[in-house]
Amino acid sequence: MNPDEYRRLDAIGLARLVARGEVSAAELLEAATARMAEVNPKINAVTLDLSERARVEPPRPGPFAGVPFLLKDLGATLEGAPTSAGSRVFAERKAEADSALAGLYRKAGLNIFGKTNVPELGAWPVTESKLLGPCRNPWDLQRTSGGSSGGSAAAVAAGIVPAAHASDGGGSIRVPASCCGLFGLKPSRGRVSAAPRGESWAGASIEHAVTRSVRDSAALLDISCLPQPGDPYYLSPPERPFREEVCRAPGRLRIAFTAATLQGHALDPECASAVTEAARLCEELGHEVEEVSVPGDFAAMQAAAGVVIYASTAATLDAEAERRGRAIGEDEIEPLTAAMRRRGQKVTASDYIRARETLHAFGRELVSLFENHDVLLLATLGLPPIPVGWLTQERQEITERIFRFIPNTQAFNITGQPAMTVPLAWSAAGLPIGVQFVGRMGEDATLLRLAGQLEQARPWFDRTPQL
Repeated sequence: MNPDEYRRLDAIGLARLVARGEVSAAELLEAATARMAEVNPKINAVTLDLSERARVEPPRPGPFAGVPFLLKDLGATLEGAPTSAGSRVFAERKAEADSALAGLYRKAGLNIFGKTNVPELGAWPVTESKLLGPCRNPWDLQRTSGGSSGGSAAAVAAGIVPAAHASDGGGSIRVPASCCGLFGLKPSRGRVSAAPRGESWAGASIEHAVTRSVRDSAALLDISCLPQPGDPYYLSPPERPFREEVCRAPGRLRIAFTAATLQGHALDPECASAVTEAARLCEELGHEVEEVSVPGDFAAMQAAAGVVIYASTAATLDAEAERRGRAIGEDEIEPLTAAMRRRGQKVTASDYIRARETLHAFGRELVSLFENHDVLLLATLGLPPIPVGWLTQERQEITERIFRFIPNTQAFNITGQPAMTVPLAWSAAGLPIGVQFVGRMGEDATLLRLAGQLEQARPWFDRTPQL
């Protein structure tokens, strides 16, 4: 298959070629692996090559039959393949079975041929683990691809695949999608099953994908939004396929917007400009747009979320130590992961319950905004893509720097609402700047209809990095 043709099509477009017999799954896989060989040494997006396995295991029939696909090396498991989670602790541990989501991807015909770079335990908004090395942004190799789904976003932006698996516990779909000029939807809590695992980070984390086109994201959500037996909670099936929603008019939406940050840090002027321009675009498209102040005690939320994340980190590592029958040494994990674990081991059951109650109270206060508005518009990031090492090499200012970079994403993991980043702006230096839209709980379809409208009004699909 012509390499340029491969990169000009999204996943749905490639699947149609296979269905019509115009190209084979094997040809698509060769196009993907050729592109990987060409660009991956520059960006370090794919860290586990499973292409030989993909060649001998032909993809199944399905809506995405034969389309090359990558799994994030965290969360979703593939039978017989390791899931390192970016940590030396898990680097050699192979999965005994597919996770439910990976199984649904394979059932839909996606041809999984590798795994993508992640920070250790997915706890960072940049992808720079000591085990896997830094993942670089295809738009500027000195800049981050974001995190924790940085490898998936870089692989899609660089044209290795049209879409890739991702997950989001505090912005980990939206942050890298914004950094890499992609569409990134964090679905509503309960939309995608985490089976066979339980909830992650007290329900803050959810799996989905990063894509170049809106319709790919919608179609991937259609195949993955299937509740599994024993799920602690799940949403009712959508009224119609999400793929159909992309083509439907969103109607006149009541859109609240803010060009401020939720964490109190100053918003970069180019990020603020992206928000105000998106608000004007929404007005031009016929929506009712109003500037607002977003309610909620964000400092209390941040502190309570820290308690949950520290305790979860400790539980994950302590459970692995118990499974393998020996302690995990601090030389096996990165210093900041070790610090998180130590803090988590000090969290009492009472501390944890009180933190959960704080998070629930925060969610009730924030969502009061949606009694009179359908959608909230705000910046995805506080800064354009930051240089590699800007967070991980400066420990003294790390918390302040993290929330300067990602002031606006974590809140909607806590509320469980659907949130998407849309690549509507670029900086003067040519770096992508995503704009975030948040919907009511369960109303993923509203966001997809709006995204389809925005994609038509300000197309981005053909804007790709040159590498």
